[in-house]
Amino acid sequence: MRRSLTAAAAAAACFAAPAAGQISVEVSPLRVELAASPGGTHTQAVALTNQSDKPVRIRARVEDWYLAKDGTPQFKAAAPDAWTSAARWVRLAPPEQVVDPGKEGVVRFTTTVPAATAEGGYRAAILFEFSPPGADPVARGRDVLFQTRVATIVYINVGQPAIQVDLTNLVVRTPAGRPAEVVATLKNGSRANLRTKGTLTLYDRAGTVVRQIDVPNVPVLPESERDVAIPTAGERDPPLVPGDYRVELKLDVGMRELLVGETVLTVAR
Repeated sequence: MRRSLTAAAAAAACFAAPAAGQISVEVSPLRVELAASPGGTHTQAVALTNQSDKPVRIRARVEDWYLAKDGTPQFKAAAPDAWTSAARWVRLAPPEQVVDPGKEGVVRFTTTVPAATAEGGYRAAILFEFSPPGADPVARGRDVLFQTRVATIVYINVGQPAIQVDLTNLVVRTPAGRPAEVVATLKNGSRANLRTKGTLTLYDRAGTVVRQIDVPNVPVLPESERDVAIPTAGERDPPLVPGDYRVELKLDVGMRELLVGETVLTVAR
């Protein structure tokens, strides 16, 4: 197995600057993508930096996951017939450790793809759970665990399965207190893990381009349906003047042809 891409993103277990006694652990990388062959093995390390002022116990475990239609990750055991699950392929070392303040722990995971594995996009997650070294297990499970865990997502792409994706819907919605967004519904009928890229272009009545927005780079899992929300304004973009705008989406998901869709955005006076 060879590594095709490792995203060097990192996140902390708490999302604000840690107060005294608060657990804060940085995890890197948060996403790993592997190009694999049946029978192949790959080992990689995840770094865990304790940014707290006290020692932290870190427990690692392998879990299955999927995305809800809106893109929210859901962690749970896979159904017995879920062919996309790769959790059973992953082994961790060590599964538990205590990391002192300011120090870095390392968890290595080894992925072994069974020899008879068919082409497709497989996945697993490594969940890291954080607690004080002497925390009561019952209290930790009830009060601490949900708030102090971070996952490294692992995509394992075996072979190059044919890609088949349909753009089944394109609508405009306006969330409360935020600019309008265009929501593209994608149906991935293939066995491939995909990611999106492309552009959303707004035209005024005269056909002039008034704004062009990059489509978010988000995953679309095999044999699933996904809503991709594309905001029509960034933080620094001025509000659109009232009127009707033609919206054109051009989406690249790895097929020979682009997915193209149109809709209308109306900005009220």
